[in-house]
Amino acid sequence: MDYTRLRSLAAHHGTPVLFLSENRLKDNCNALRTALPGVDLYYAVKSNAVPEILSVMAGENMFFDVSTSGEIGNVGAVGISGSRCLHTHPVKTDREIRNALDFGISLFVADNERELYKLVPYKDRLGILVRLSIQNPGCVVNLSHKFGVEPEAAFDLIQVAHGMGLTVEGICFHVGSQNENSLKFNEALEYCRDICRKAALAGIVLKIVDIGGGFPIDYISAAVPLARFCRPVNEYLERYFAGYRIIAEPGRFICGTALTLATSVIGKSMRNGVWWYYLDEGLYGSFSGKVYDHAEYPMVVPRDGERYTSTLAGPTCDSIDVIYENIPLPELKIGDILIFGSMGAYTTASASNFNGFPKAKVVVIE
Repeated sequence: MDYTRLRSLAAHHGTPVLFLSENRLKDNCNALRTALPGVDLYYAVKSNAVPEILSVMAGENMFFDVSTSGEIGNVGAVGISGSRCLHTHPVKTDREIRNALDFGISLFVADNERELYKLVPYKDRLGILVRLSIQNPGCVVNLSHKFGVEPEAAFDLIQVAHGMGLTVEGICFHVGSQNENSLKFNEALEYCRDICRKAALAGIVLKIVDIGGGFPIDYISAAVPLARFCRPVNEYLERYFAGYRIIAEPGRFICGTALTLATSVIGKSMRNGVWWYYLDEGLYGSFSGKVYDHAEYPMVVPRDGERYTSTLAGPTCDSIDVIYENIPLPELKIGDILIFGSMGAYTTASASNFNGFPKAKVVVIE
């Protein structure tokens, strides 16, 4: 983070402001393509759906993972067609299904028999991926707590779907968000291998394996380098799934490090021996990722010198809106600009306009 440059840009654009590095976004796409050769990348729109990101992704010939009609509207607004999208929500209303079909999406996800019944009326227009539940206590966000069929029951569900006349195209899973153990992918792929073998013996040809997302990025601490992280996954895919179409659904890895937040100190107070600094961005805004995504963001402050026990709070009237407590900081002044990195994933995506405060603007830089 070039503090001097970002502070100058922030002074020009006003704060709070999220700076989107177009070059970093493209670099992240290329890094993942290099680390996962032959894998089709579907950007997880839920991680950050601002049009500035989606437009760059469209220009990079990415595919898109959408899960709601709202996200379909997001991608459609920047000219992305349904043929480049996969609908990944395991639980859908009939209206959601029809909206996706009308947009041109033909691949859907299901994880239980009741959801299969919803898809039967449209069986001639779609194929499905059966989602597995892969438990991973080591990830930051467990995405199999709410969705997914137990791997041992997945083949039975595939048989049920096949018996209904549905086309089962393959299997999908998600090992968890900000997953730092790449062998979890191989554990899930071992289940997939067994399921594909059983399906083939039953005359059901599966063509797709969707390995989801979860590729880790740098926050306060550095993540495993991507090439090393993906090496065992690639080796397993090359050995056992050479004839399959492999899909991944990266979100955080694509957008996470591409946005940097600039926020200003708008007030300060000494309270019980602790300096309290009030910022113009907080938990109800871009720092919502601290609540929902359990993320800790690297910070740059404009001053050096003696450090004091300090608290950073957001601008709203709600007492829950406290970003960091009891951290050592040099004494700040009203008007100082603080910079936070890795603010791209699950930040503005879950931000609100609570208390009448607008979301941080997004400004594209190189």
